[in-house]
Amino acid sequence: MARRNISSGSAFEAEIGYSRAVAVDGWIMVSGTTGYNYQTGEISPDVAEQAEQTLANIDKALKEAGSCMADVVRVRYILPDRTEFPKTWPVLRRWFGDVQPAATMVQSGLMKEEMKIEIEVTARKR
Repeated sequence: MARRNISSGSAFEAEIGYSRAVAVDGWIMVSGTTGYNYQTGEISPDVAEQAEQTLANIDKALKEAGSCMADVVRVRYILPDRTEFPKTWPVLRRWFGDVQPAATMVQSGLMKEEMKIEIEVTARKR
């Protein structure tokens, strides 16, 4: 299967030189994604709202690659403040409660102060 790069139109992709997602050999790897609304450039100050927007951004990339959230097999959550992680759980359950992918949460600084969560996933293309 040929490699296919998928872009969200985020300014970060062009500035840094990466793709939102890459589809190859039946797999889709979605880059670390944050809660920016790519149409408006805005990001909520609320971690749960950021998680919701982040997963919507990931869902869009997966659909463009011919996959969906139900095909996610691995997820990594990155938060600068681990104490905020429980606030995202209701959102994460809505998106992944039936899928139950393998998951890891890491505490780490993110690129900009306003970013409260970054999520990356790997999905199998049906």
